[in-house]
Amino acid sequence: MDRLTEREREVLTLIARGMCNREIAGELYVSQATVKTHVARVLRKMGLRDRTQAVVAAYDLGIVLPRSMDRSTQVLLAWA
Repeated sequence: MDRLTEREREVLTLIARGMCNREIAGELYVSQATVKTHVARVLRKMGLRDRTQAVVAAYDLGIVLPRSMDRSTQVLLAWA
């Protein structure tokens, strides 16, 4: 994780929040091509195969935290 640049960490955070490349580009005021480059570098530096693994890694590393559950989620989990 230390090997990631600040921008790559930002991109990883936005990936973990479920944003697509277009949305990340808009959020960071960069082109989609630049986002693709950042995503590829994050995956390579972290030894990950895809965005799904990046999301899992972001949660495992505490970069992002689960959103607090709303009432409907709590009810659904109670039935499980």
